[in-house]
Amino acid sequence: MSNHLKDQTSPYLLQHAENPVDWYPWDEEAFRRAKEEDKPVFLSIGYSTCHWCHVMAHESFEDQEIAAILNRYFISIKVDKEERPDIDSIYMAVCQAFTGSGGWPTTIFMTSDQKPFFAGTYFP
Repeated sequence: MSNHLKDQTSPYLLQHAENPVDWYPWDEEAFRRAKEEDKPVFLSIGYSTCHWCHVMAHESFEDQEIAAILNRYFISIKVDKEERPDIDSIYMAVCQAFTGSGGWPTTIFMTSDQKPFFAGTYFP
């Protein structure tokens, strides 16, 4: 099952193109869909050589049960921090404001109009 990352050029995003999570890249379509479906956004930011990004991908994003929850209740967006340092910088600051620290993967829960309401890094 492919998601919305299959046509991306980022090696990191392509690593997640076959996840059962219905990932979107950071684009207008993802936020439009979140608004239309009245769902919050689950944002995951990482990079291809990040150890904990791979661990979380294996433990969470490849898990059918977790993917079903994310797909039902959220619009999920995956960002490569090396491709979009602008987005990474903003949401790393958000994570640090919420938790006092930061790191990757950066995990943000936000409204469809991009207002964060929860943040963290690796969640086992």
